[in-house]
Amino acid sequence: MDATEPKPDRYAVIGHPVAHSRSPMIHALFARETGENMTYEALDVEPADFEVAVRGFGAAGGRGLNITVPHKQAAFELANQLSDAARRARAVNTISFLPGGTIRGDNTDGVGFMRDLTRNHGQEVAEKKILILGAGGATRGILGPILEAAPAAVLIANRTPERAAELVVEYMSDVPLSACRFGDLENKDRADLVINATSAGIRGESPPFPPGCIGAESFCYDLAYGLNGTPFVDWAREHGAGQAVQGWGMLVEQAAESFQIWRGKRPDTQKLRSGVAA
Repeated sequence: MDATEPKPDRYAVIGHPVAHSRSPMIHALFARETGENMTYEALDVEPADFEVAVRGFGAAGGRGLNITVPHKQAAFELANQLSDAARRARAVNTISFLPGGTIRGDNTDGVGFMRDLTRNHGQEVAEKKILILGAGGATRGILGPILEAAPAAVLIANRTPERAAELVVEYMSDVPLSACRFGDLENKDRADLVINATSAGIRGESPPFPPGCIGAESFCYDLAYGLNGTPFVDWAREHGAGQAVQGWGMLVEQAAESFQIWRGKRPDTQKLRSGVAA
């Protein structure tokens, strides 16, 4: 590097594990497109070391972090300034290090998901019956924006129904919101939109959801992504879903929102979105 050139601003994604993350590639392409002088790396950090790693990154001059599984709720607890989206989700996926030691937490998962679902896949949420599989941090990130879009009803299913019931109480709104265990889905009406917010099937096992919860009228969306599809998408198609897509578009869209928070520019996402087949 020429001695006269300014040092690039440093960013990273923190998770455990994180080797599979495509975020470094995405942000490198965004930086090239927008002409921003920055680097972006992946940091594998265990939960016990999370706070030390985040504070150390900021103290060393880092400008921002993306936060992925399993740290989003820990990041919410660590941030001393929160956006409305992060406060409602009680989960943070974007950290900015601001002057005076401020650690600002944002959540771009919800807006990234809704943008991909509605703009890129042309799906309406209003007046639709929605089933969300899972009740963890990923669900927290998308539930607020889904409810704001006025669906007919939202059902949250989880392996332990008590955790889903907690979300029902916390997010109570004008939209009918209910909870159940996975096994109870066999006796529920089929949903128009089924969202997988679990890691079920990611290790090769069959997803633990009753096939009867989806049908030809169901649009299935996996928040996870993979270069060769995902186990949930394969399962949904095998059991007759009308359409099933993975969350690559959500990853790209939420990354663009994070990039805009950090750099004040929103990159074009179309080329990246089309880089991985649904």
